[in-house]
Amino acid sequence: MISYVFPGQGAQFEGMGLDMYESSDIAKEYFDKANEILGFDISEIMFRGSAEDLKQTKVTQPALFLHAVIKVMMQGDGFSPDAVAGHSLGEFSALVAAKAMSFEDGLKLVSARAMAMQEACDAEPGTMAAILGLEDDQVEKICKDIDEIVVAANYNCPGQLVISGSKVGIDKAIEAANAAGARRALLLPVGGAFHSPLMAPAKEKLEEAIKNTQINRPICPIYQNVTAAPTQDEDLIKINLSAQLTGPVKWTQTMQNMIADGMSKYVEVGGNGKVLTGLIKKIDRKFETDKL
Repeated sequence: MISYVFPGQGAQFEGMGLDMYESSDIAKEYFDKANEILGFDISEIMFRGSAEDLKQTKVTQPALFLHAVIKVMMQGDGFSPDAVAGHSLGEFSALVAAKAMSFEDGLKLVSARAMAMQEACDAEPGTMAAILGLEDDQVEKICKDIDEIVVAANYNCPGQLVISGSKVGIDKAIEAANAAGARRALLLPVGGAFHSPLMAPAKEKLEEAIKNTQINRPICPIYQNVTAAPTQDEDLIKINLSAQLTGPVKWTQTMQNMIADGMSKYVEVGGNGKVLTGLIKKIDRKFETDKL
């Protein structure tokens, strides 16, 4: 069985989507539609902008969404997943790919999410750090023992957990992780404390937009970030999507559940490189992986 997985922030790259635009009428149509919906020429930034231009949250999130979703649209009936999942922002791409949301609604939500997150970052600065070489429960205990907002944010693969919170809290957690024998504990170049309680103002704003968005039954199960469990229930999808901004991305658990459910091939859609399929290889090297 084949699972399609969709990357989140960090997978953007200069020139993304230009080859699609120049070679496909379908891609051209969707890029032009996206410029109209967003009210600015995102395709121009994607095709010709600098790495710095692409780092702006209001650009990064819709750009990654478009790069992945338009690739799916170009497949037509050839896109037939047994399951889908997306890492953080990638969950929105996965939902559109699985026909749970329209392209237009998905893009509007992603744009609203990006703006809300940017506002939350400006109002309450925070940061994130990657902790490598410790067990998940060790990192969770380190976070719990610090008298600041610090939480486990991205369970990427065994031995790789990203934490999120206040700048003071993250500094203390890095120090504690090093003392506990972490192979590496390093600050990430991000603009805020994503997937932490500091994103609560963004969650409130996005919740309203999610409530008012039409969610259809997806064509296959989607494994959602906050539960790591598969679902095709429209109401549950909305609840989990709302919880995602302040809750953790349980990617390790998602991959483990997909393996248990019989997925044998993983195809990463959009973005630069093979980050997500690389993570599945760290869990078990025997699985076949591919890139779309």
